[in-house]
Amino acid sequence: MTLRIFNTLTRQTEVFAPIEPNHVRMYVCGMTIYDLCHVGHARFMMAFDVVARWLRVSGYRVTYVRNITDIDDKIIKRALERNIPIRQLTAEMTQAMHEDVAALGIEPPTHEPRATEYVPQMLAMISTLERKGLAYRAPNGDVNYSVRKFEGYGKLSGKSLDQLRAGERVAVLDGKDDPLDFVLWKSAKPTEPDDAKWASDYGPGRPGWHIECSAMSCALLGEQFDIHGGGMDLQFPHHENEIAQSEGATGKRFVNLWMHNGFLNVVNDEGEGVKMSKSLGNFFTIRDVLKHYDGETLRFFMLRTHYRSPLNFGDANLHDARNGLRRLYTALLDLDVPAIPIDWAQPQAARFREAMNEDFSTPEAVAVLFELAGDVNRTRSPEQAALLRGLAGVLGLLQQNPRAYLQGGAGIDDATIQARIDERAAAKKARDFALADQIRKDLLAQGIVLQDSPQGTTWTKA
Repeated sequence: MTLRIFNTLTRQTEVFAPIEPNHVRMYVCGMTIYDLCHVGHARFMMAFDVVARWLRVSGYRVTYVRNITDIDDKIIKRALERNIPIRQLTAEMTQAMHEDVAALGIEPPTHEPRATEYVPQMLAMISTLERKGLAYRAPNGDVNYSVRKFEGYGKLSGKSLDQLRAGERVAVLDGKDDPLDFVLWKSAKPTEPDDAKWASDYGPGRPGWHIECSAMSCALLGEQFDIHGGGMDLQFPHHENEIAQSEGATGKRFVNLWMHNGFLNVVNDEGEGVKMSKSLGNFFTIRDVLKHYDGETLRFFMLRTHYRSPLNFGDANLHDARNGLRRLYTALLDLDVPAIPIDWAQPQAARFREAMNEDFSTPEAVAVLFELAGDVNRTRSPEQAALLRGLAGVLGLLQQNPRAYLQGGAGIDDATIQARIDERAAAKKARDFALADQIRKDLLAQGIVLQDSPQGTTWTKA
């Protein structure tokens, strides 16, 4: 079946065909690591984790690059506030990021370049742009990109130069020829630490944010590649500027297909979705959320919404997702599930594939999982259970032991629960049904649900 993906550049869903047969090259703008990752970061990494997974399931070899921005104004400011070297801060935050995304089942990219490792490539690209007349040196020592000299600027955002200029709220500053021009190389300031400065033909300084991604993607994927992704907020100016830099330097089309995931909104007290921001006090790190919900629940919560749609984040939504995931795991409970390859000709598997091939429609794919879970509950068929687990695995779901998952985070040790179950069994044997019922109620009040069967009594976390 044919994979179709929505291309932000053309504003339509297109049949996907990689430049190199059977090999997909994909770049996604990653983290600026001055602080812990928040759930908005989790959303973009989750979206492209699913893209990479499905491409591989579809038979493609995938070279996936997700960068780390480890030099930036915010990074410098935070390192100075903490009185530590920049590299110490970025190493600490990178480790925290890896721990957080691993908890969500997000697989590592093929390459994870750090911006500070590619400064020579950035300077080479800036030199090329200057030689072509697209970059100029400002009186303050910066090197800027001359936006009006690049034909086609605004094609990704869909805005003309005049529209973009009308939206400018500041006058020409810092020696820019035009307010739309952006910095390629920032001249070092006396107040900045030495580890924020690199030597160059333009004097000591550091790269601008936009040139980092152009240089890293070109170095690792070539001057032209298949997919470039990131959050919707990066469409302009970051990705627009990447196009201008890269195509200005090489004279070639930079990327064939642009993908952008939707915003994550936080549900307020009135039940409305409001964009997450520190200024509004509705900012949640991944670690905040993992104190209350397991990583697979957060993953499942995000997959129930299409990657391009806004995602409302709140306790009610997460609680609903946790209950839904538990229903899927419950269908697999106490079944010996064989390891059987997915039969894509099977009707439900075919519908799953059709959904994923239509711009990675995970909500429809998840609906197939619930339909399969219903079938498994009715038939207790190991083959249907294997299909459920196999399809869910494509999305990074249902790979844990069902009972271990359903009992996880109980807050009471297993021995204590088992002792109460044994006490209840003794009460039932003595026909003391009032005590047996009271034990069930006591455990339920502690979040433990008992399940009786001819084989005995088992339990799950409520």
